[in-house]
Amino acid sequence: MKALFFDIDGTLVSFKTHDIPESTKRALKLLKEKGHKIFIATGRGKDGLFVLNGIDFDGYITLNGQYCFTKDEVIYENTIKKEELEILVKEIEKNPFPCVFTTDHGTFFNYRDERVDFINSITHNDDHPVGDVSDIVNDHVYQCGCYISEEEEKELLKKLKNCTSGRWHPIFVDISPVGGTKQKGIDQFLAYYGMDIKDTIGFGDGGNDRQMLEHVNTAVVMGNGNDELKAIADYVTDDVDHDGILKALQHLKLI
Repeated sequence: MKALFFDIDGTLVSFKTHDIPESTKRALKLLKEKGHKIFIATGRGKDGLFVLNGIDFDGYITLNGQYCFTKDEVIYENTIKKEELEILVKEIEKNPFPCVFTTDHGTFFNYRDERVDFINSITHNDDHPVGDVSDIVNDHVYQCGCYISEEEEKELLKKLKNCTSGRWHPIFVDISPVGGTKQKGIDQFLAYYGMDIKDTIGFGDGGNDRQMLEHVNTAVVMGNGNDELKAIADYVTDDVDHDGILKALQHLKLI
């Protein structure tokens, strides 16, 4: 039995069609029929899993590892420390940029601009409303999405000592608490199902997949993935729109 971990955007779901290719749906069904465990490992929150269209997975690593659950129970959750949120709020006030907060009672922005609309045009998952962030430091915040450059990200992380980042686009980065990563989520599910790291395979395409792909036994990178990830891949498959998942699973002789 293998444990297979799949990113969503650019891996399972096409950025062109915003859907899962039929070949991928068939491949996932075959994996389940052969007794393998399949998992989601995504930066999306639970409310962004609608794109899976009812496909049944054995577990879900969401928010880059901050919130992990099966269909029956939550097995791990991790939130940003209050003092880190206080620093982030001050940064937003000093040098305003859009920031989306994922909390235990919803997901909302401090404000939206053309950067937010552009990312939403790619993901169809960033249409959350603007909300009141005046008391956000007292909320349970799992993850923040900041619409900033790589240089701005580096400066921000110098101040957020207990946070880490994951980037898949030049204008957007996820800020998460240290301790919860896709890698952490993998370990949680391996313990939950009594499986071993040697039986893991990861599939990804973006910067926020790097830790996961370095951790699993076999790393598969999509043809549409970035060059840095391809350099660490055990296998580079075709892109998401040209049966990349199906071809990789056939190459690995899993279906």
